[in-house]
Amino acid sequence: MSSVIGIVAVALVASLFMSFTVGANSNSAPIAPAVGANALSTLRGALLVGIVAGLGAVAQGGSISETIGHGLVTGVTITPLAATATLLTAATLITIGNSRGYPIPSAFTVTGAAIGAGVALGGGFAVVTYAKILGFWFAIPVVEGVLAYGLAWLLLNERVSETLSIPLLAGGVGYALANIQLSFLPAPQSTQGSIAGVVTRQFDVASTGVGEAGVVLVGGVIGLLTIAVVYWQLRRDVTTGINRMLVALALVVVFTSGGSQVGLATGPLESVFESSLGLPSLYLLGLGGFGILLGGWFRSPRLIQAVAREYASLGPKRSIAAFIPAFLVAQAAITLGYPISFNKVMISSIVGAGLVGGSSNSGGVSTAKTGYTVGAWIVSMVGGGAISFALYHALAAVPGLG
Repeated sequence: MSSVIGIVAVALVASLFMSFTVGANSNSAPIAPAVGANALSTLRGALLVGIVAGLGAVAQGGSISETIGHGLVTGVTITPLAATATLLTAATLITIGNSRGYPIPSAFTVTGAAIGAGVALGGGFAVVTYAKILGFWFAIPVVEGVLAYGLAWLLLNERVSETLSIPLLAGGVGYALANIQLSFLPAPQSTQGSIAGVVTRQFDVASTGVGEAGVVLVGGVIGLLTIAVVYWQLRRDVTTGINRMLVALALVVVFTSGGSQVGLATGPLESVFESSLGLPSLYLLGLGGFGILLGGWFRSPRLIQAVAREYASLGPKRSIAAFIPAFLVAQAAITLGYPISFNKVMISSIVGAGLVGGSSNSGGVSTAKTGYTVGAWIVSMVGGGAISFALYHALAAVPGLG
């Protein structure tokens, strides 16, 4: 019994280490365009990464955690020892990449490590789940790149007024935010609710005859209010208004990144919390959120600089173009429960927006740096699986652990 408690303790420490690493690595990427556009300083960006990503982890992290903990292998329940092997492998690889200035994709690394440990435990491959996740991963660079390129072209087009294009884009983001599911909001038949849903029920909008469309109506009103606020800001001062829009989008994306990334640290422990500790997953998400907060504060400045300065130099408008597709794709991943790499999401957006010419602030895209990073993505997943498989067997061979 004491050995089981010891393994669980090690697994919890490994999860905290992993969430710290995720906070330093993956959650720093979303703030990078705002830093690159000089709308935020690096240190202030790192401070906001920790706080906002930690909140996002608790509010939206459940679905990704469930997939990592239960959906990647079949026929077995992840044990504390397998969770420990998964988390130690992934956190170590990501830390090495972090120290070298190359953002290693946490989703690739953790997914590979979780599969490796699960197979070592005797589990089978969840082929259908892999196909869905891989399809989503392959679609990310294309969708992100095209959307970011198109939005950057629109925002940089002198024939389109920025007092029209930017508020309309902000309104779309406002509508989406009104409809995302959050753990701290009540819902009649779900553990999560949306702002639009809460307002609809609070004011009994459905009783007016619009039925289920009431949520859409409320979301539309919130979107219109967002348009009005951003338009008013731009009319007062265009430069200040654009920078405030940029920072607001950065915080929205950082919040989303926390929700999409915390499951990479907490997912392997889902079964452990349920079976060995008997605690709800919210406590586990709280642990992950705390680790992300610490990682964002202490380790993210270097990665923020790497993504902001070395991949592409973006002005404020192209940074906005990079943020919006990242937010939408990440929220789709959270809804579907698919683990994603936020480094991949942000870099794809940065590359897409950076390819648009016509900005004196552009330094272009570093092809060599991007190529090295893609290679690191592939190696991290395959290597994570192999190392985790071997580490589990090594730990299992230790007397009292196997």
